[in-house]
Amino acid sequence: MKLSSALMYAGNPRDAADQVGALEKAGLDTIWVAEAYGFDSPTLMGYLAAKTETVEIGAAILNVYSRTPGALLQTAAGLDNVSGGRAIIGLGASGPQVIEGFHGLPYANPLGRTREIIALIRSGLRREPLVHEGTFNVPLTKEQGAITGLGKPLKLLVTPERPSIPLYIAALGGKSVAGAAEYADGWIPFLYHPERASAVWGDALAKGAAKRHDGLAPLEVVAGGMVAIGEGPETKALLDFARPLVALYVGGMGARDKNFYNTLFRQYGYEKEAEEIQNLYLDGKKKEAEAVIPLEFLEAMNLVGPESYVKERIAAFRESGVTNLQITPMAEDAPALVAHVKELINA
Repeated sequence: MKLSSALMYAGNPRDAADQVGALEKAGLDTIWVAEAYGFDSPTLMGYLAAKTETVEIGAAILNVYSRTPGALLQTAAGLDNVSGGRAIIGLGASGPQVIEGFHGLPYANPLGRTREIIALIRSGLRREPLVHEGTFNVPLTKEQGAITGLGKPLKLLVTPERPSIPLYIAALGGKSVAGAAEYADGWIPFLYHPERASAVWGDALAKGAAKRHDGLAPLEVVAGGMVAIGEGPETKALLDFARPLVALYVGGMGARDKNFYNTLFRQYGYEKEAEEIQNLYLDGKKKEAEAVIPLEFLEAMNLVGPESYVKERIAAFRESGVTNLQITPMAEDAPALVAHVKELINA
C-alpha cells in the first residue's frame, strides 16, 4: 500500500508546496493537487516537480470539460517531463455547479467524454496521430462545424517522457465506477467508508473488471482520511474537524435533487441523516448540519485514535481494496506522522 496526501493550503500554495519535500523524505509516495475553481493544478504540479525528487505528483482532479483532449494530452506529457516520469493524471466530471457555473459549459455526457479523453490521451502519448469521432471529433471536418476544413491528423510534436502515464478517474456513480474499473489505471472515490464500500460499488467494480482492457495493471484505488495517533479524548475530538467538509459535500455540494455525495450517503445507509443534513445546510444552518453527521461514519472514514486503532483502520482500508492510502496528517510535525504511518503500513 502506498501513502499519499493532498496539497493543503489556506491562501498561498507556494508555502504548502515548499513543505512537500519534508513529507517526501518522510516516506510519502504521492502528493495530490486539487483544482476545483481555485488555482489550476498543472501550474502547482510543475512547481512541485521542481521542489521534489521522488514523490509522485497527481492531479486530483482535472475536469473533462474545460480542456480539450489535445490540451490534456499536452498537460500530461509536459508534467511527466518536468517531473521525470512522476505524473499521475486524475480526471473527473466535477459537477454542474462548477462546469456550468464557472466554466460556462454544458454538463453533458460525462461518461462518454471521460472514456474518449482517456483513449485520446493514451493514443497521443504513443505519438499516434489524433483521429477520433464521437463526442470529440478530431480532426474537425466542415460537416462537423469546422470553418476552414484544413484540419489534419497531427501527432504530439515532442517525445513524451513515458509512452504511458497513469490515468485515474474520480467517480462515485455506478456507471462511472464501472468505467474506471474497465479502462482506467486508478480510481479515486470520495467520502470512502471501507466497511460499506463493497455494498455500494462492489457490483460496479466487478462489472468493469470483467471487461478490463488488456495490458492494464490491476486497478489502483486511492482513499483515506485524517490521521491522528493518541490515547486521550483530545485525539478523538479531532474527528470534529471533518464535520464541516462532510456537511459541505453531503448538504451543500449541489442542488437538493442533484447531489452525488448526498446520494452516496444514502447508499451507505444514512438516509435519514442525509436528508436532515441537506435540509439544514441549504437553510443556512451549517453547524446544525455538521452535528447530524454520525460519529460512526467519521470514525470509519478517518484514522484517528490510539496506534492499535489506527492499525485496524489501515487494515480495513487495505482489505476493502485501497492500494494508496490518502491521509491528512493532524499533527504539528506532519513529516514525523507521515513516517509513523508509513511504518504502520509496512509492518
